Amino acid sequence: MLFSKLTPAEPDAPVAEERPASTQEHHHHLEDFVESPSPQRLLLPASLFLLTCMSTYSVGQSQFGGGWQYMLAVMGILVTHEAGHFFQALRHGIPATLPYFIPLPYFTGTMGAVIVQGSNANRRQLFDIGITGPLAGLVVAVPVVCLGVINADVAAPPPGAVVQHYGDPLLVELLIVWLRPELAPGTELVLNPLLMAGWFGLLLTGLNMLPLSQLDGGHVTYALFGKNAHLLARGLAIFAIGYMVATDQYQWFLMLILVLLIGLDHPPTTDDEVPLGFTRCAIGLASLLIPVLCFHPTPIAMVLT
Repeated sequence: MLFSKLTPAEPDAPVAEERPASTQEHHHHLEDFVESPSPQRLLLPASLFLLTCMSTYSVGQSQFGGGWQYMLAVMGILVTHEAGHFFQALRHGIPATLPYFIPLPYFTGTMGAVIVQGSNANRRQLFDIGITGPLAGLVVAVPVVCLGVINADVAAPPPGAVVQHYGDPLLVELLIVWLRPELAPGTELVLNPLLMAGWFGLLLTGLNMLPLSQLDGGHVTYALFGKNAHLLARGLAIFAIGYMVATDQYQWFLMLILVLLIGLDHPPTTDDEVPLGFTRCAIGLASLLIPVLCFHPTPIAMVLT
């Protein structure tokens, strides 16, 4: 996930003159971090990385019987995703921190990772930085899912039992049909470390690519549509609230509150008039399908078989 500290700026004005002093100080701090990362500044991201490795190993071992497999798969997806953001930021000369991984002692073992980026990106640079992370993560997540599907055991849930059901994103359903056509009706794949890691990687990617606020999808849609992206974000937020009320499912309530606190509307870049070009526009429009393919509104539910 990429979290940008962007501040409004007039397109024709020098970037440095449009930033308040506090933002300039933050920008210089980020430049110092990237150019000469001291051991003190590396300590927090390195510690969080190790803690997240430990938490994902523990969850993978206790819940799915494969600590190393699960840890390597999940961390591989997350590291690749964040590396996409980080190296694009370096390529464009935009200061950015190292990824801050978020350990979680249960469920998936992690809540993902964030990078704090400087505020001097223009429209094209914002697009490149925002889109590269999710695409890079998918390059790892999709093969992991495929391996998990191919090697998964098959079982039929006992009738009349209440079981924990993981909602399959559309992409997982398509891969199951393609890779396991022999599955009989009424049977399901049993989660293994790779299948769970890939499922989580797709879910996280689909969530990040929702066209909201300063999520990756918010960066991409603002780069594509400018201020018209605000309408898309507001419409999706209204739909999400309506969906939660209508279905009495509030799994994403805290996430929605966080997005509202950050702000639904994406702030302007330092230059919103820089053209994206045909290739970037085509990739960006295609990327709008990522939430459709990878996100599931009810990832986990207790169901009666």
